[in-house]
Amino acid sequence: MTKILVIEDEKGVQDNVIDILQLEGFQVIFADNGLLGVLMARAEHPDLIICDIMMPELDGYGVLEQLRQEPDTSTIPFIFLTAKADNVDLRQGMESGADDYLTKPFTPQELRRAVAVRLEKQAAMLEKYHHERERAQRYQRESQERQNIIDTQEDFLRKVIVDFRDPLSNINIAIQLLANSQDEEVRNRYLKILREECAKEILMLNQMAQLQDLMSPQNLKLLNQFKLIQ
Repeated sequence: MTKILVIEDEKGVQDNVIDILQLEGFQVIFADNGLLGVLMARAEHPDLIICDIMMPELDGYGVLEQLRQEPDTSTIPFIFLTAKADNVDLRQGMESGADDYLTKPFTPQELRRAVAVRLEKQAAMLEKYHHERERAQRYQRESQERQNIIDTQEDFLRKVIVDFRDPLSNINIAIQLLANSQDEEVRNRYLKILREECAKEILMLNQMAQLQDLMSPQNLKLLNQFKLIQ
């Protein structure tokens, strides 16, 4: 249920506002002065605050200033109630961060409309915030997945390089020994080594060609997920 905090020191106005809001199905809490209103806003985290300006202890501007400085209450929609309606007061209220302004006396329709507009705008803002947050989280997940794929590809490439290094080293040694050998039997032995190592290289190259189809992001993600690539 939507919770609304009413901060008003005039009992008649307070009761009138509470009655109108309760008839609309809102949960209403109230405070008789600004100091108590700040404490209740901190404790109750209402969905909307309706606050008088001219109050003892702490006026409405002071209430708004304190609440806007605190992360937990800084985004709560805030409507001023006041008997003063000159341009200076209106400007001061809006520059302080108020979302709307109702001048006493006001009709039930004016109060209901002001509350509905503020709640609708707050809901739209929260929906946009959640949408942006989900998009940021999705982008972060996708970025992490791309990085995981890159890491997997790099690990795979390092493994391939290592696997190719030994046969190539053997081939290089056999070529040098073959070039320096005059003994036919020794030369045949080195030729056998060359053939065997070349066959290994060809086999590995053929396997690499077959594995090329597995290098797609989807397959790499799956292989990495099940730890099939080490």
